[in-house]
Amino acid sequence: MSRQPSERPSGGLSINRIVAVLIKEFIQLTRDRLTYAMILVMPIAQLMLFGYAINGDPRDLPTAVYVQDQGPMARSTLAALANSGYFRIVRQATSPAELDDAIARGQVQFALTIPADFSRRVVRGDGAQILVEADATDPAATGGAIAALANLPQVALTRDLVGAVARPAAPPFEVIVHRRYNPEAITAYNIVPGLLGVILSMTLVMMTALGVTREYERGTMESLLATPARPIEVMIGKLTPYVVVGLIQTVVILTLARALFAVPMAGGWLALSLGVTLFIIGSLSLGFLISTLARTQLQAMQMSFFYIMPSILLSGFMFPFRGMPAWAQAIGGVIPVTHFLRVVRGAMLKGLGLAEMWTSLSALGLFVVAITGLAMARYRTTLD
Repeated sequence: MSRQPSERPSGGLSINRIVAVLIKEFIQLTRDRLTYAMILVMPIAQLMLFGYAINGDPRDLPTAVYVQDQGPMARSTLAALANSGYFRIVRQATSPAELDDAIARGQVQFALTIPADFSRRVVRGDGAQILVEADATDPAATGGAIAALANLPQVALTRDLVGAVARPAAPPFEVIVHRRYNPEAITAYNIVPGLLGVILSMTLVMMTALGVTREYERGTMESLLATPARPIEVMIGKLTPYVVVGLIQTVVILTLARALFAVPMAGGWLALSLGVTLFIIGSLSLGFLISTLARTQLQAMQMSFFYIMPSILLSGFMFPFRGMPAWAQAIGGVIPVTHFLRVVRGAMLKGLGLAEMWTSLSALGLFVVAITGLAMARYRTTLD
């Protein structure tokens, strides 16, 4: 007896069939809780980040001052600087060396020096000057504040220069601005080193998460679990090739940064090497942790993006870190990319070493220990 071809529904569109498929898809969507959560969380997170956290015109930038003139004109100048809204005085330095150290470590964005003869020169009209040094590694973070300095001489001493000392013809003093580490305000000097952290995050976290999850989907992980290999041995064996990939990416990016964009290589190679190593290991451990949580490659990709998006937006890569509100800076301070970017930019643009960047390096080390421990715990749970 010949086999009859399967019958297909005849006629036009059926609302009942469409509704049946639609209900089935909604049921499937609610069963995949991670995807459902991502659909809801991602738009909310993007709205909050772009609406509240992202600011292209940072204000209240931390400023250290070294004031040698204790007269009223110096105090008026400091008050006018603070009232501009761009500068927040957080430290009274006692020497030029303290100013230099604070701005090199990234503790302040600006350093102001008022010389001892400031008031005397203002009264005499003898070319009084003040010095403002800016950490210009990120031109976007300092551009608005530097522009605001142009009006400082006209408004700072309006109440002090009255009567016989009034000088309406010319500004009473001059603001000398030194843009340190990036005097020409070249954006590539800030973006290209930052790309190292973003590229390593995108490739290493996602590659590891997808690669290990793919083995679970294909069933090859079961064969590996049947071997006497310990969890830490499995993790080391699977992640070591990706460490090599990360190191190759680092060398390629740094070489092209110098060859194509002339990014300065100021030094700090030991701190940079340690930072790169810690960041690569931490990123791979995070990818391994994601693979123990995800059931499919789609879930692994979604989890990876949920980490990568705030890493790009809140780390200071695309937008000035100090332009964000305090709560966003607190979140950014937990993200390892933030500390890695400080290490990379500090080494390449400022030539900082281990002593100056131990805080960021310690944060990366803590990230490696915590994520590796969690990954091992999750992997043992999977074995059980």
